[in-house]
Amino acid sequence: MTAALLQMDIEWGNPPKNIQHAEALMNRQAGCDLYVLPEMWTTGFTCQPSLMADSECSSSALQWMRQQATMRQCALCGSMAVRTDDGIYRNRMYFVTPERVFHYDKHHLFSPGHEHEQYVAGAEHTIVSWKGMRFQLLVCYDLRFPVWSRYGVAGEYDAIICVANWPSTRQHAWQTLLQARAIENQCYVIAVNRVGADPKISYSGGSMVVAPSGEPVIACNDNTEQLLSATLSIDELSEFRMRFNTLADRDALNCINI
Repeated sequence: MTAALLQMDIEWGNPPKNIQHAEALMNRQAGCDLYVLPEMWTTGFTCQPSLMADSECSSSALQWMRQQATMRQCALCGSMAVRTDDGIYRNRMYFVTPERVFHYDKHHLFSPGHEHEQYVAGAEHTIVSWKGMRFQLLVCYDLRFPVWSRYGVAGEYDAIICVANWPSTRQHAWQTLLQARAIENQCYVIAVNRVGADPKISYSGGSMVVAPSGEPVIACNDNTEQLLSATLSIDELSEFRMRFNTLADRDALNCINI
């Protein structure tokens, strides 16, 4: 399984330009099994979804993701601000394969930024199987809440995908939390953050793939648009879990309340 990180700048409120830009980045490395985009990659992180959110039923960005998945025979993953058929706004993370569209609605909305006032939080975990690996989907602020993503609480998985608009001022926390989630769940972590700036906040990236040991497999350069890829091995993961199986000693599910 080859996963590609698209650490990109996002032009504020300009989905057509951001779609074009994402496609250009993908063209730098054809043949990957999975391409991961940042949180709200079509608009930047907005708490005014009435001005920017796509209608899910007519989303040009989602249509583009489906076209690319079919053309390249790969999966694409990333979140967008969407207005659903029932008229509510979600920070919705899509995982699109040539055959299906899966989604996860961000559960932990970023209350310091008033995200919870504009969007409706999701209540369900999403784990997607693709090319022999199982991926749990997370969006940005979810990363700070280990119980929500705990292996066995969410279900069984081999990797976490976390997409984000994580500010430069909290970059140390970003890297620390990514490594912690990998170590405690004995899984890969695929994390994509944006670079550049929106009208209020700057972002330095820090996108990476983390091994189950907590060691980075690859890491993008700070403040640089970049596409990097890494190979994830289910055999190596299984061998690691068998050799040093801390998951067997995790707390029982009935000890944990979400």
